[in-house]
Amino acid sequence: MKYLPVIRMTALAVCSLIFAGGAFAADRSAPPTAVQAVTDTYGDITVTDPYRWLENQADPKVHQWSLAQDARTRHYLDKLSFRKPIYERLMKQISASSSSYYGLQAVGDKIFAYYNQPPKQQPMIALLDNRADPAQAKVVLDPNVINPKGTTAIDWFVPSPQGKLVAVSMSDNGSEDGSLHIFDVASGKQVDQVIARVQYPTGGGSLAWRADGSGFWYTRYPGPEEGAERQHFFQQVYFHKLGDDPAKDSYVMGKDFPKVAEIALDSRQNPDYVVATVANGDGGEYAHYVLGQDGSIKQVSRFEDKIVAAAIGADDALYLISHQDAPHGKLLKLALNDLDLSHAKTIVPQSDAVMQPGGEFGGSPVVVTKNAVYVRELVGGPSRVAIFDHDGASKGVLPLPDVAAVDEVEALSDGTLLYSVRTFLAPASFSRYDEAAGKAQTTKLIQTSPVNFDDVEVVREFATSKDGTKVPLNIVRRKGVKLDGSNPLLLYGYGGYGVNLTPHFLGAPTRLWLDAGGIYVIANLRGGGEFGEEWHAQGALTHKQNVFDDFAAAAQYLVAQKYTTSARMASMGGSNGGLLMGAVFTQHPDLFRAVVSQVGIYDMLRVELDPNGAFNTTEFGSVKNPDQFKALMAYSPYHHVNKGTKYPAVFMATGETDGRVNPMHSRKMIARLQAATASGKPILLSINSHAGHGIGSSLTIKVNQAADVYAFLFDQLGMKLPAK
Repeated sequence: MKYLPVIRMTALAVCSLIFAGGAFAADRSAPPTAVQAVTDTYGDITVTDPYRWLENQADPKVHQWSLAQDARTRHYLDKLSFRKPIYERLMKQISASSSSYYGLQAVGDKIFAYYNQPPKQQPMIALLDNRADPAQAKVVLDPNVINPKGTTAIDWFVPSPQGKLVAVSMSDNGSEDGSLHIFDVASGKQVDQVIARVQYPTGGGSLAWRADGSGFWYTRYPGPEEGAERQHFFQQVYFHKLGDDPAKDSYVMGKDFPKVAEIALDSRQNPDYVVATVANGDGGEYAHYVLGQDGSIKQVSRFEDKIVAAAIGADDALYLISHQDAPHGKLLKLALNDLDLSHAKTIVPQSDAVMQPGGEFGGSPVVVTKNAVYVRELVGGPSRVAIFDHDGASKGVLPLPDVAAVDEVEALSDGTLLYSVRTFLAPASFSRYDEAAGKAQTTKLIQTSPVNFDDVEVVREFATSKDGTKVPLNIVRRKGVKLDGSNPLLLYGYGGYGVNLTPHFLGAPTRLWLDAGGIYVIANLRGGGEFGEEWHAQGALTHKQNVFDDFAAAAQYLVAQKYTTSARMASMGGSNGGLLMGAVFTQHPDLFRAVVSQVGIYDMLRVELDPNGAFNTTEFGSVKNPDQFKALMAYSPYHHVNKGTKYPAVFMATGETDGRVNPMHSRKMIARLQAATASGKPILLSINSHAGHGIGSSLTIKVNQAADVYAFLFDQLGMKLPAK
């Protein structure tokens, strides 16, 4: 840390020499940025890009410009008297939290899980038995020992059916560029050879073991010999026999899949079969296949069939969640000896609740035991788990507190199930459900935290969007707060990909915000899946503007109800939520006093040219489609930055290893904002060379980033650091 001031000064000096002669930014303290205009033509529309050169991360000038921007941001943040105390308070509180477990995978009488033990930098893999007693847990793999710097992360892991081995994808510096390692559970030693290219953002990676544990099916990407431009695409499935040379692994399927296929392999509920779910990019279309131990491959559904999740249960039947004429989802059942989708029987019809589809994050939406079927459902944000018999007759729901969410349901060999319980105001825990008794009780898998929310309440209110749609707001506030317009307020949103903003423990950062007099609000915008596929579709492709209108309506409602004023309100979002931030503050520059936008997308005309961007065309659309181009151009934040506009204070953060959103979006957007703003408020960019999209970042990086965000917000909204 003691060398940072020298580095900052050097970076600024070098950048000033490089860009001498360029016009100084309207944000006068910002480093100057050269304008090198490039013109593109889309049909009969000509578009000029003044900062195309900032797309080339390999260019030394771009690197020096990035150093200068980050140095300027660090100078601003580090001189704030409360920035260091905020970091220290957050780290102390997070480090004082107890260990937590998640991502449970039961194998026989063993339970494998992610094990997080602050202040260690990275989660580990732990082994428990059916008692689920943390006191008896054994660490199987600790990436903090493998890399003491804390920059090696576990992307995913899959234990073998006998629980003797565990396959683990690991990557460095938040890159999500994973290689596969096999570890012996008893000794913790690595066995077999490392297999490269099994995991990339956004296509991900996956693996399913053969029932006898002698080998596994896994995803793999093309190697350098097949062309660098292919390495993030054309994901395929291979089979590896333990002990064999990975170079000789046999191809299984995938060569005829779309370029942007994302393949998930699953045999956890029934190791005799593998369900291969193939996503067509990120737009919510899936095809499903069943792989047999004999090497057979049977296709069950195609993209147009609207089957969004599939699982083979312990009863040797295939269960499917369908959106065909059922945007909330209906449950189908097929016999494994007849996988003709037209023969599927609807056992649970569509209801007001939304059956959760498959997806990249979270546990299986359908869990089948010998006695029942458990279906995770959404009820407008909060979630629940409905229970049915194998013929679809209702058997109630799993017990939950009010306004809660369930991310995981894991069936154990003793006839019980463990399920996660998450709320806004209490740390996560697991409850055990006894199928025979029909009762649940909290287990010892419960996290504790020094942060207490006994004086806080969560109320749910609704804003009215531009077209009359009611938009739910989850308002987190201290009990008895006065609604006189004086409260600092932070509004958070996402609105895309069918992602659901469900309850989760708000923890130390939100406690700090509330203690400083703030109110925190989470908006369930269209584009998410909280109200089913219709809700998602209304915020995707040519309907994306609805998401921005929803968020603006939420902010306007909060002002009208005297929760706050525009001068006391900030907004925050990341990734697709970063696009949301950019669109809203360019369309409504006077709506917020400050904006935090992390790893965001801003140039909607060039996003599909990135490796990750190609996956997103099913969600955003393509410039090659005239109607979609028109919609993209209408809201693309980068193209709607206007000179002389009084923009709010903006803090953007990105990571150099981000494979999900190209950091060039943040570089170009910041440059354009700095040149255009007339408000006198800072336009700041933070760039971390050891971080990507946020997945896999070390604890220190995460807490430092949180401290940056809240220091910026405290400064811009005139807030004081509360007493401890």
